[in-house]
Amino acid sequence: MRRQGLVALLVLLVLGSAAWAQPRKDGAELGDKERTLQQTRRQLREERAKAVAARNREASLLAELEETEKRLAAKRRQVAALDARIRRAQSDIATLQADIGRLETQRGGQEEALARRLRVMYQLEAQGGVLPLVLSGADPVAQAVRLRHLTTLATVDARTIREYRVNSEGLEERRVKIEARRKELSALRTEADRERVEADREAAKRRVLLAKVKDERAYHDRMVLELSEATRRLEAFIRDLQAKQRRVARTPPAGRARPAPGDIGPSVGLGALRGRLTWPAEGKVVAEFGTQVHPRFGTKTFRNGIDIEVAEGTNIVVVYPGYVMYTGWFRGYGNLIIVDHGHDYYTLYAHAADIRVAEGDDVKQGQIIGTVGDTGSLQGPRLYFEVRHQGKPQDPEQWLRPRG
Repeated sequence: MRRQGLVALLVLLVLGSAAWAQPRKDGAELGDKERTLQQTRRQLREERAKAVAARNREASLLAELEETEKRLAAKRRQVAALDARIRRAQSDIATLQADIGRLETQRGGQEEALARRLRVMYQLEAQGGVLPLVLSGADPVAQAVRLRHLTTLATVDARTIREYRVNSEGLEERRVKIEARRKELSALRTEADRERVEADREAAKRRVLLAKVKDERAYHDRMVLELSEATRRLEAFIRDLQAKQRRVARTPPAGRARPAPGDIGPSVGLGALRGRLTWPAEGKVVAEFGTQVHPRFGTKTFRNGIDIEVAEGTNIVVVYPGYVMYTGWFRGYGNLIIVDHGHDYYTLYAHAADIRVAEGDDVKQGQIIGTVGDTGSLQGPRLYFEVRHQGKPQDPEQWLRPRG
C-alpha cells in the first residue's frame, strides 16, 4: 500500500508540474504575439503616414511651384526696392559731394580774403594802430570819411567771418550726412546681395522642379493631372464670374454703359472683329489651341488657349475695349488677367510678370495691362492667351489678325 501511495503521489507531482508549466508557456507565447502585433501596428501606422506624405507630395507639384514662384517674386521685388534705395543713396551722396565742393570753394575764397585783411590789420597795428590813422590830419571831414570807411570795412569783415562760419558748419553737416549715407549704402548693398542669393536659391528650386516635370514620367503625369484640374477650376471660376456679372449687368454703375451679356448675336462688338483683333504680344505661337500630344511621353492634353513665346518684360496689351473682370494669382496660370468685352466675350492673359490694371478698370484697345513673365509657366517666359464666348473657349488664332 505504501508503495502504491508513493507512486500515486509521484504521478500527481508530475501532472501538477506539467499543468503549471503549460500556462507559463502559453503566457510567454501570448506576450510574444502581443509584442509582434504592436510592432506590426506601429509599422502599419508608419507606412500609412509615409503614404499620406507621399500623396501630399504627389498632389502638390503646382502648389510647390506656386510657393516657390511667390517667394522668388517677393525676393525680386525686395531686390528691386533695395536697388532703388541704393540709387537714391548714390544720388544723395553725389549731391552732397557737389555741395561740399561748392562750399569748400567759397570757404577757400573767404579764407584768402580774411588772410589779406589780417595782414593789413597786422601792418596797421605795427604802425601804432587804427586810431592814429583816423585822427591824422587837421581836416575833420577827412577824418569822418576815414572813420566811415573803416566802419564799412569792419562790417564787411564781420559778414565775411559769419559766412565763413556758416560755410564751415555746412561743410561739417554735409560731411556727417555723406558719411551716414555711405554707411547706409554699404548696408543696402550687403542686404541686396543677400536677397539676390536668396532669389537665386528660389530660382534654383524652381529649375529643379521643372526639370523633374520635364524629364521624369511620374512627375510629368502628376503635373498633367494637376494642370487638368487647374483648367477645370478656371472654367468653374469663369462661370462664377459670369453669373456674378449677369447679376451686376442688371444694375450697371452710373456713368458706365456696359453691354449686357446674354443671347446677343456673335457678330456684335468683339464678335464682329473675328480675324482682325490686335495681338496681345508680338511673338511666336509655340503651343496651339486644341489637343496636344507630348513629344516624349505621348500624353494628350487639351489647351483652351495658345502660348505666345516672347521676351520677359514685353508689354501685354488688351485686344479689344472692355473692363477688367479679374486680376490675381491663379494656380496653374500664375498672374492672370480676365477682361470682359461685353456680349459674353472674354479674353484671358496669363503668366504675367506684373499686372498694371485693377479689377473694375475700363481698358482701351492696345492699352498695356501687364508684362510677360513666367509665373505659372513650365516652359519659361511666355504669354498664355484665351478667347471665350459664352464661357466656351475659342481658337485665339482665328480671332487674331494674320501676320504680315
